[in-house]
Amino acid sequence: MCVVFLGRGCARLTAMSHCIGLLSIASKLNLLVLLLSSVCFCSCLSDRIPEFALTKTEESDLKEETGKESVAEDDLDPEDLEVFYPTHQWQIVRPGQAVPAGLHVRLNLQTGEREAKLLDNKNEKSDMKDQKKRKRLDEMHINSNSFTSQELKEALAKMKEKEKTESTMEQKANLEDVRQRFRPIEELKKEFEKLNMKIETDFEVMVKLINKFNSSTSTLDEKVAALYDLEYYVHQVDNAKDFLSLGGLQLVINGLNSTEPVLKEHAAFVLGAALSSNPKVQVEAIEGGALQKLMVILATEQPLSVKKKALFALSSMLRHFPYAQLQFLKLGGLQVLRNLFKEKGMETLYIRVVTLLYDLIVEKMLLEDSENKEDQLEEKVQQYKQVNLVPAVVEQGWCVIISNLLALPEHDTREKVLKTVRVLMAACRDGYQGDYALSTTLSMLRTEYEELAAEEQREGDNDGYFKELLSSINTIIQELRPGYL
Repeated sequence: MCVVFLGRGCARLTAMSHCIGLLSIASKLNLLVLLLSSVCFCSCLSDRIPEFALTKTEESDLKEETGKESVAEDDLDPEDLEVFYPTHQWQIVRPGQAVPAGLHVRLNLQTGEREAKLLDNKNEKSDMKDQKKRKRLDEMHINSNSFTSQELKEALAKMKEKEKTESTMEQKANLEDVRQRFRPIEELKKEFEKLNMKIETDFEVMVKLINKFNSSTSTLDEKVAALYDLEYYVHQVDNAKDFLSLGGLQLVINGLNSTEPVLKEHAAFVLGAALSSNPKVQVEAIEGGALQKLMVILATEQPLSVKKKALFALSSMLRHFPYAQLQFLKLGGLQVLRNLFKEKGMETLYIRVVTLLYDLIVEKMLLEDSENKEDQLEEKVQQYKQVNLVPAVVEQGWCVIISNLLALPEHDTREKVLKTVRVLMAACRDGYQGDYALSTTLSMLRTEYEELAAEEQREGDNDGYFKELLSSINTIIQELRPGYL
């Protein structure tokens, strides 16, 4: 075996073998050992250095054995590439592999190899899209070993066409859903045009309601329903003015004379709504005799519900209207209200009357203390000076009537009464200082509200409701002490 792979140096040993027969046996043995050593040395040398081999395997021999040609990387046909299947882990891209688009590719500086992996998905939706794309590739049976660029283009074209088809189908489904849920604008416009022909303005509605109320053929229930609806509309200042121009105000004022209590009640309710903060309507109402009719209702025997609405209308007429207040005093309005405290079943009206008096007194005080000296305001101040409300209140015994209401149990009632007492303190001090019942009531209230205020404070409310009431009581007690200025 070694002889087959001898080099040129070892060939010389072959010639020496011809001389072996001429030598002695000992010499023969020495030559044999030398020959074997030379053979072993040459064999080892041929394993390390190919050039020393007697034979060399050529590429042509490999072609014959394998039947295939070895292909260099630079000689790869771009039409015949191996598929690189990416995952979420970095993988080495071997020479000759085609890397699909949309991957994360890097060059590993430590190994010098190109590596690629799938992009990190940020949400489940992206994962689903990638899965669908991979599924589409599998469905198109792309060869796992190799594919041409033309095949890749066709595959991508099919993917885009399929996505476009799916997108078109989704759009059609959405469009159909929209058509089912919504109607075309042209159809809506036609319906709006029909609706606009039927829509009535507030003015037109009030015309119909006034006609229904004034019609002799309308039943009592229909007239009441018409007044109920009118009360809603006349709350607005402009509607109240239209109501006046349509003659509705005078019809309602005349309705205060009705023999039907329910009709009186709703007529007073509509009148009060129209009068609220509307000077023009206030003037027309007092000129139409509304003040006298309201006072008649309050002075005569009527159901509580009727008197409650009449007092509401009277309050709306008197507030911020000094001329009406002056006429009220001249017609004995305070006496009419005072008599309500003598009637049974009218207790719910007590605090309403006290609140009205308090508002009228404070209204005049604020106007007189105002620093605004405009001409219109100055004229109004002169009108209020003619209204001597407080002297009339003291003269007719309202100081005691009001203070006696402190015995009522409701905190809200007591609060309003205490405010009125303080407002009247300057005019009623002499009467209050000699009122033993008032002194006793104030002492009891102070004890009660001291406990309630302390409880509030324990709960962490340092400026509570009961503390304010206690402060009002202490102020009144302080002002009633002899020598207080």
